[in-house]
Amino acid sequence: MYNVTLIPGDGVGPEITEATRKCIEATGVKIDWDFQECGIEVIEREGKVPDRVMDSVRKNGIALKAPITTPIGKGFRSVNVFLRQELNLFACVRPCKTYKGVRTYFEDSNVDLVLIRENSEDLYAGVEFQAGDDKTAKLIGQINEFASGKKINTREDTTGISIKPISYEGTRRITDFAFDYSVKQERKSLTSVCKANIMKFTDGLWYDETRAVALAYGAKFEWDELADGVTPDPELVGKVSDASKVTYMERLIDNMCMQLVQKPELYDVIVTQNLYGDILSDLCAGLVGGLGVAPGANIGTEASIFEATHGSAPKYKGQNRVNPVALILSGKMMLDHLGEREAAAKLDRAVAAVIEEGKDVTYDMKADRNDPTAVGTQEMADAICAKMQAE
Repeated sequence: MYNVTLIPGDGVGPEITEATRKCIEATGVKIDWDFQECGIEVIEREGKVPDRVMDSVRKNGIALKAPITTPIGKGFRSVNVFLRQELNLFACVRPCKTYKGVRTYFEDSNVDLVLIRENSEDLYAGVEFQAGDDKTAKLIGQINEFASGKKINTREDTTGISIKPISYEGTRRITDFAFDYSVKQERKSLTSVCKANIMKFTDGLWYDETRAVALAYGAKFEWDELADGVTPDPELVGKVSDASKVTYMERLIDNMCMQLVQKPELYDVIVTQNLYGDILSDLCAGLVGGLGVAPGANIGTEASIFEATHGSAPKYKGQNRVNPVALILSGKMMLDHLGEREAAAKLDRAVAAVIEEGKDVTYDMKADRNDPTAVGTQEMADAICAKMQAE
């Protein structure tokens, strides 16, 4: 019996949560669900994510979360960002896999990617200074004083500044996570992505450290010269798994975008920084049919939260109409994380079978979105459960 915090969110969240819960239970894995209400209404009423929610997630160490609305231009900044920061959820994991029957330009490419994104550093760390502020002007002056090369040439009173911190510790942690994931999931390659040809002191550091971690894991290098002059990371040597079957590769972010559009089947696990990862994760979701089939997880030192990557779609609330696949596949990821590999595979097969048949699917998965044979959220979940019961 596993104890799992269940956060149904708001908008269509409760509907897809119910669909996901019954699909997970149909695998036979026993879960004691700790339901925690944390929708936008609750947050606005209490002024924050309730302490009881955080206590539950910390106690159980694992949560399944449906989407929660983020107000635009007002109110609470983002529940997702808050949870990542409070629980130190440093790794965002986004698998993107083609399922036969999902309409996409890349349905014949056999895409099966996992995007692993560092969550805590980079431009998304939120270290910003507003244009026109006296402190910003002072900072610009100090930067120009210390800079030995390029300087900021625009006016001090009309220029905003955003700081990009990239550390050896943060890079080591996410790359260690990515290699460990690759070994456990028997993946073939890991590609490190950044823009080191331009940002030599931040992204250059990123490549220095991902190479050092790759050497510590004993990974194969796509090009031998990538390892020239690199010492295995001393924090990891002798303490990590053997990744000799994993090929370490590097791509610059702009080239990676082109490569993914031209030949996505050549890539497996991708590890990258916060901003690049945010962009690439949606690009990869687009390869396989969109956010409706894109699961996700944020994993850290205190807990792991599994969640759909799409929004709360409040206009469809209560209509039993939306596609539950993204959250169901997030539940599949959760089962994998718990070590229930057979149950996870069983659920994945059932989802794939229902999508391929194309009969018991929601309107967005039909060739014609007005197809009257489209089923509702719960009916699609029931069909997935029936597939598992028939095995």
